Amino acid sequence: MARIHVLLNKEHVDPGRLPGKVAIVLDVVFATTSMIIALEHGATDVIPAANAEAAVQEAAQRVEGSFILAGELNTETLPGFVDPWPKALVAQQLQGKTLIYSTTNGTVALNRVQRASNIYAAALINGAAVVAHVSRHHADETVLVVCSGSGPGFNIEDFYGAGYIVSLLLAARDDYRPTDAALAAAMFHDRWDPVECLRRSRVGRIMAARALDDEVVFSAQKSISVLVPEFIAGRLRPI
Repeated sequence: MARIHVLLNKEHVDPGRLPGKVAIVLDVVFATTSMIIALEHGATDVIPAANAEAAVQEAAQRVEGSFILAGELNTETLPGFVDPWPKALVAQQLQGKTLIYSTTNGTVALNRVQRASNIYAAALINGAAVVAHVSRHHADETVLVVCSGSGPGFNIEDFYGAGYIVSLLLAARDDYRPTDAALAAAMFHDRWDPVECLRRSRVGRIMAARALDDEVVFSAQKSISVLVPEFIAGRLRPI
């Protein structure tokens, strides 16, 4: 029987325990949602940078016009970067370009799980597609659902997203063994409306104060995308 674990924050990742496991990384508001949307709207790949400096260095090695540089730190768009929110990215000319992307939590989380056997970026918008792929192709492997969190702390939007993933996994197969944290996430998810949950989160409230509530509502949509991005050799690409 395969186990399902939920890690409440990227800081809980133990690199030594990653080999042989499947990692599903969530940053629902907004990093993984934004990266999925970028790929769906024509980006060839996404490079999740560990920090702004790494993103700038990556951009410096590329031909101007071949990439989009987007990112934030503590919910503020980085100087010289475009806005990293999902709908804002759709407005960019992404077709045929690489998205170089740096965020406070989500891109950091992806880089922290690089020793896992397989790594997927998930959000509410592609939850069903990711779960279908994982349950089909990694039937006997332990699944780690990794919440990016907020800095070193907990956030409810990623916990809600983790609950969605766990609920879908348990519905897909009856031989998964969820941990208590995984069960708690699923029970939390099953009792909340996605829009209300995301709006009441700290980042949701910040975005509402900036008249960007539409970005939050967009990210609250469930399984509108069939795209499954896999993180291999420092890049996210659709499988």
